[in-house]
Amino acid sequence: MKGLGIENRSKLFQEALRLFIVENKWSIVKNVTGSITILYNHEVGGVDEALTDAQHTFLDVIISTMHVHLDRERCMLIIAIKGSSERIKELLGKLHSIRGVMLIRHVLVEAQ
Repeated sequence: MKGLGIENRSKLFQEALRLFIVENKWSIVKNVTGSITILYNHEVGGVDEALTDAQHTFLDVIISTMHVHLDRERCMLIIAIKGSSERIKELLGKLHSIRGVMLIRHVLVEAQ
């Protein structure tokens, strides 16, 4: 715990519970905002086109994107999003179905 900068077990449980609530509350509220980070292998045929098609399909919830070249094979796509939690669930499902996607992480909170 000390290596994480957390003083005691009680504080550790508080942090873990807070993180769990924040990470999961978005799925039960109506509108959310946040980001989706995607790590993918651009050498896999069609992955770039599939990701672009998904972005065009979900223009109603995508605010902005950033593309980063990590090395000769891997790229990272960061998507800023805001909108209906149901629509964002659909987007996440679509992204998970794309061949060549290695990892998807999202951070979403209730939009005010």
